[in-house]
Amino acid sequence: MTHDAQGLMDRMYRPQRRIYDLTRKHYLLGRDQLIDRLAPPDGGAVLEIGCGTGRNLIRAARLYPKARFYGVDISAVMLDEAKASISRHKVGAPIVLAQGDAASFDASALFGQPRFERIFISYALSMIPAWRETIAHALDLLAPGGSLHIVDFGDQAGLPSWFRELLAKWLELFHVRPRAELESEFAGQAGARGLVHKHEALYRGYAFLDVAGFAGASQPNLTSSPP
Repeated sequence: MTHDAQGLMDRMYRPQRRIYDLTRKHYLLGRDQLIDRLAPPDGGAVLEIGCGTGRNLIRAARLYPKARFYGVDISAVMLDEAKASISRHKVGAPIVLAQGDAASFDASALFGQPRFERIFISYALSMIPAWRETIAHALDLLAPGGSLHIVDFGDQAGLPSWFRELLAKWLELFHVRPRAELESEFAGQAGARGLVHKHEALYRGYAFLDVAGFAGASQPNLTSSPP
């Protein structure tokens, strides 16, 4: 685990963890669309990398009570908040949390679970320095027939230039740096593993929602052809 990264995240989130979900709901767009499309199989293992306050896992566990849920985050502060939030909410499926580096955590050691039917990453890659390695690690953790779902900031190509400039300055305050190459990197890594990749721009390019996985009856959202 990178202790510098852990310390930075803990220092940033400690004063805002109580209001994080309230303040982010207006600009972390596309998270619910991602969760609504996960459709894990009954008994399937679902992992969120960069789980933060547990907000996404709670929603997913309510939607898919027959699945099993896991979350990993580098910040001890956010994991404490996630544990408290999960205990306050009634969810239909168990949620197991652990601390680890997104690019290198040992899933078997942390969870006793080596592979996952669904993995998702929501607005975390734009904060993770080793984001390419994180994508690779997530893809390598997929179970046969599984899929990796990513939502994050897009290129905002359809939005005014003044909005893009203001958004970039605002995000920089929170050490958030949208990755211009993220979609192409994800597609390339997926294709190198023989996986189908599907890209969707949301809200005039404000965000994107991408999926990569093994196409089949259990993956209705993967309708494009392999690269």
